[in-house]
Parts: sequence; C-alpha cells; structure tokens
Amino acid sequence: MTHIPEHRYSLANHTFRPGITAPGPPVDGAYWFAFHDHQLLVTMDENGPEPDNWGAMVPWKPSLEALGVVPLRTQYLGILDERPCYSAELPPDVKAPPGMKLVDLRRLYGLLDEDFFWIAGRAVQIVEWDRTHQFCSACATPLETETRERVKVCPSCGYSSYPRLAPAVIVAITRGDRLLLARSNRHPPGRFSVLAGFVEPGETLEECLMREVKEEVGIDVKNIRYFGSQPWPFPHSLMIAFTCEYAAGDLVLEEQEIAEADWFTADNLPRVPPKISISRALIDWFAEGGVETGD
Repeated sequence: MTHIPEHRYSLANHTFRPGITAPGPPVDGAYWFAFHDHQLLVTMDENGPEPDNWGAMVPWKPSLEALGVVPLRTQYLGILDERPCYSAELPPDVKAPPGMKLVDLRRLYGLLDEDFFWIAGRAVQIVEWDRTHQFCSACATPLETETRERVKVCPSCGYSSYPRLAPAVIVAITRGDRLLLARSNRHPPGRFSVLAGFVEPGETLEECLMREVKEEVGIDVKNIRYFGSQPWPFPHSLMIAFTCEYAAGDLVLEEQEIAEADWFTADNLPRVPPKISISRALIDWFAEGGVETGD
C-alpha cells in the first residue's frame, strides 16, 4: 500500500472556521483581507514588517472606513481564532493609507504569517468571483447572493453561479534514482520544476496526467499514485499532486511550452520553486528518498 504523506497547506498554527453569513457586524474588530486586483492591503513601511509580528500585517479594524478606505464590496470569510475575517474589493483609484502598502500576494509569501497567507488566497478568489459575477451569464439579470452557501442565484432564470475552481494535476516522475524536471518558457533560465497541466472536460485526473506528460515531454508513465493537494490562488486553481514512474519513450519537448527538461539525481538538483508550492513538496519528497518502485 502506498503511503500518502500528510501535507497541510491550510492552517498550521491557527484555527479557522469558514463562514458564509456574518453573525453580526464586527464589534471589537475584524481582519480585513482587502484587495485591489491581486494586491493585498497590508501594514508595512519601507523597512517591511516587524519581525515576530507578521500576522499584524493584515489590518484589524471594525471597518475599512476606519482606515479611510471605502470598499466597493465586502464578503464574510469566517472566524480565525475566534476573530471574524472579511475580504473586500477596493476601488481602482484606491490609495494605501499612511503606513500601509498594496503588495502583490505572491510577494507576501515568507513575509505574511503562513496561515494568514492561505486565508488571503481564499479571500482573493472570493473577491474576484464576486466582482465578475454581478449579473447572470444566461439572462443578464442581477444575481442574488445566497446566505447558506457560497453561490449566487439568478432570480429570473434560476441559474446558479459558484466560485470558479480550475483543477490541475502536478506530477513527480521518477526513473530509478532520477527525477524529471523541466523549465517552462515562462520561467527564467535555471529555474526548473515538475510537470503540471489543467484538467480538460471529460478527463479523469489520471488521463490528464498521462496526456500532459506525453504532450510536454513525449514519454509514457506508470504506477500513478496520489500525493496530496493544494489550493493555489493564482488565479483560482486546485493542484492535485501525484507521483509516478517512467515507463517508455525518449524526451521530446513541446517547444511552445517547455524550454528544457532533464533527469536529475537528488544530489544534483537545479534551482527549484520555493517551499510555498506543492511542486516543491514533490521535489523535497524525492530528495528525501521518497522514490517508490512498482510493477
């Protein structure tokens, strides 16, 4: 039996209970995950956040208006350590208040408390869904927000709109003591990772994995095993990770997607993604001796 490692990408140090409808207006305050595009409003001066106080980067206020910021829309997220959390869409002409900055969410990994980072990832997806689903895509009637689940319903034709989620597979392919790593055309020279691709309509996850590998590097694989999953808010993906083994074929790269690819041993890995991603978890699994063999 294959052991499935326990990778936690939600909350490691805090307790978070998701919610749809706020029990009431904030009394003492709330955490506000306020976004302009993918930029989060955080407390930060030119020297960055205070060490040991990175969670305080997310403003704790009764309202954003208390900061002099008027949001276009707000959404209730839930309770973090018994404290309410909200997301908010900021207007296009918003200016960060004194002592605060609008910072791209990717840049905040390693600065923002990790648990706050993943709640921010949830928040930015809900903000974008709310922004882009004000009207029914079938009949253009203004949508109404349900209070029992995260969905908008058209009062005219009954069409339901849920937050968009794009499933993608990501895979570590081993060949004996070597791991296949590739560099996408989108990545800078020297930066390698494992292969990944989005699931198409009508595909199983395993079919998607085999198709993507064949298309991108030309080989066949076997012994596919589930590894773990990770929400990925760039922009709204769910990464489903697998491990598998090389079966047959030579490396033939899809030039529009892959710049280079090769097999690497654990003691000779190139530059790889940071620990934020499940791609790095797959690579670390390999580097720590997690290679399995099957029939």
